[in-house]
Amino acid sequence: MLTTHAGSLPRPPGLVRLLKSVSQRVIVDDAELETAIDAAVIAIVDRQRSVGIDIGNDGEQGRESFFTYVQHRMTGFAEGAENSRTWKDIDDFPGFAEIRRAQRSTADQVTLTRPPVAVAEVTYGDTGAIDAECGRLSRRLADEPFAEAFMSSPSPGIVAAAMANRFYPSFDEYLGAVGAALSVEYRRIVESGFVLQIDAPDLAMEHHGLFADRPLNEFLGFVERVVDTINRATEGLPADRVRLHVCWGNYGGPHVHDIPLRELLPLLYQAHVGGLLVSGGNPRHEHEYREFERQPLPDDWILAAGVIDTTTNYVEHPDVVADRLERVARAVGDPTRIVACTDCGFDTAAGFGVVDPEVAWEKLRSLREGADRATDRLF
Repeated sequence: MLTTHAGSLPRPPGLVRLLKSVSQRVIVDDAELETAIDAAVIAIVDRQRSVGIDIGNDGEQGRESFFTYVQHRMTGFAEGAENSRTWKDIDDFPGFAEIRRAQRSTADQVTLTRPPVAVAEVTYGDTGAIDAECGRLSRRLADEPFAEAFMSSPSPGIVAAAMANRFYPSFDEYLGAVGAALSVEYRRIVESGFVLQIDAPDLAMEHHGLFADRPLNEFLGFVERVVDTINRATEGLPADRVRLHVCWGNYGGPHVHDIPLRELLPLLYQAHVGGLLVSGGNPRHEHEYREFERQPLPDDWILAAGVIDTTTNYVEHPDVVADRLERVARAVGDPTRIVACTDCGFDTAAGFGVVDPEVAWEKLRSLREGADRATDRLF
């Protein structure tokens, strides 16, 4: 059974500081930044190999976060003001909200509380940055490739939901423009030989975010529009070179308002992709593997099953990992269609991770060992 992860991996402290400046539009020395990214990618690829990751990437080392980095590659974005955007489950527990604020206030990290805003036409600019990113990883893998390599890029929905629109007459027009722009990056990734992972937390998380106080059907309509936008953006790309990552937010909160997976699957199955990466290693969603019995995966899809929680410093026992993988495999009906995965990234914004870096790598070792145990039992 192959192993993978959801994209972002711990970054070195020096690189975090540089990326924090980049995110704040502070001028940094380009040569220093490139040197730091190069060194981080070399180290992160080697570390993935050492813990047994089969389908790996560059750990998103050169990006400030999993989505706000697009402000530097697209036209139309300007620095944003403080954003009061919150999640309903956090609002419902003010004591937890205070603990969370205290934890975040002292961290040296890229903040997502001041995301860029769209103030002009959004288009994809020069492809130099994504080409350099793909080239860096390709060179690193030239002599010793992974079984497969992937590169992530955000969903049009998370960009449009989190990076406010101050230009387009409607949200749907803004969403369409973002999708058209991202299609450039999607294609460069696939053309460079990588699997494209579309990071779409919006397809679950915005139920308790942007749509927290609105009827369910409005949120599901949003999901449908985003999936349609993704399909237009990936038109012509081989479906088996695209996987869709959906989660309910990479934070250790109550999550009592998370939308059930059963509501989402019919709409997610409309995506023209070859695989789904979904959380299942956390206490709120571990039971939802059963949904794949009730609503089977499309015939040609694989499931990257989240069996490692990325919001806690507990290291899952390999037998726990194996048990989770066995249950998912039986629900899907074919263990060859299962890839062992983490729930989300370990550092979705630079310095933002709550799991100690060494613990994160220990979790990935346990992922490998658990996948091996599941392989012995299932095959």
